[in-house]
Amino acid sequence: QVQLVESGGGLVQAGDSLRLSCAASGRTFSSYAMAWFRQAPEKERVLVAAISWTGGSTYYADSVKGRFTISRDNGKNTLYLQMNSLKPEDTAVYYCAAKATGSSSLYYTQYNYNYWGPGTQVTVSS
Repeated sequence: QVQLVESGGGLVQAGDSLRLSCAASGRTFSSYAMAWFRQAPEKERVLVAAISWTGGSTYYADSVKGRFTISRDNGKNTLYLQMNSLKPEDTAVYYCAAKATGSSSLYYTQYNYNYWGPGTQVTVSS
């Protein structure tokens, strides 16, 4: 089992940047595929970005492609999401998620993931 805690959220203006972190504890972080999801008020939770356990494969939602970068440091048991050129529509609670895996596959739906952090709020004002 792995425990996840996000940090780095906050209130920023449109065009600003934020870096979210997700600290993992418990079992071997490197054996987990990871992802960032977000959920805006009264909307479904959606995938923002995903990364394989090696970090060699990544996926981005079209809405964030070219602005957000997902990365991981397996030595530090930490997942990151660098968010640049933020827009008001990026406002949401951001969650990190982990899936135990023995492959380098990416996973695209919330139902694939076994473990979740409590979330961190990101608010972008116009």
